Amino acid sequence: MTTYTEEYIRSKLTKDLEATHVEVVDQSDGCGGKFSVVVVSPKFTGKPLLQRHRLVNGVLEEELKTIHAFSMKTLTPEQWEQQQQ
Repeated sequence: MTTYTEEYIRSKLTKDLEATHVEVVDQSDGCGGKFSVVVVSPKFTGKPLLQRHRLVNGVLEEELKTIHAFSMKTLTPEQWEQQQQ
């Protein structure tokens, strides 16, 4: 079984979703089985939550076969900016 790292997931999401901000937290004490992510991408603009999550799931399709728990928050750059104020 392949173990994925925070950096691997961050890099893949950043590249494939053209993300402007990605936070990845391995919540499994380093075993790579439980992750929480925040992804900010202009590709999410105009898309409902379900479509945003499908985009993320599509990017990590192979990885999610071995990751046991995965939670995500998906935001547009505008939504991210509002949250930072």
